[in-house]
Amino acid sequence: MANASTVSISPLQTELDAQACARLMASSEPWLTLGRTYEDSLRIMQDPTREVYVARDEGGLAGFLILCMTGAFVGYIQTVCIQPDRRGQGLGTHLIQFAEDRIFKESPNVFMCVSSFNREAGRLYERLGYRVVGELTDYIVRGHAEILLRKSVGSLSESRVASHESRVTSRQSRMSNSQ
Repeated sequence: MANASTVSISPLQTELDAQACARLMASSEPWLTLGRTYEDSLRIMQDPTREVYVARDEGGLAGFLILCMTGAFVGYIQTVCIQPDRRGQGLGTHLIQFAEDRIFKESPNVFMCVSSFNREAGRLYERLGYRVVGELTDYIVRGHAEILLRKSVGSLSESRVASHESRVTSRQSRMSNSQ
């Protein structure tokens, strides 16, 4: 199998890819324990409010990532899904770093949830700098919690000020160049 450096990541393009990703999600943990069906998974893959990115290596579909860039938690990593035979090879880290690069262009915060029973993923996210900011007990499955995680490079207000200052500087530059 390929290591993370030989993986290409690109936006979801075809219905066949959406179906393959939905099958992968519905047939692997943590989604089995969470009761996610193929139909539920496919609906999520096709949600126009989500950004879906597919990771491929020489073996084909290696995994995928679903991001939500709208709502209360702009910059929410909804799903990181890796083929079972590709786990433990750095692909999850690679996909999360890809997501962070995308999200930090628009928001100073990255959010995600991890199921309390998904300890391996929880350890990975902690190693990558994510911190627990909340716990949703019995949220999806009774007896398990969804742990809300956050990685931050600043506050929203600082981000908005910097974004505004950048737009003003850009506008002033365009105006002076046109004179």
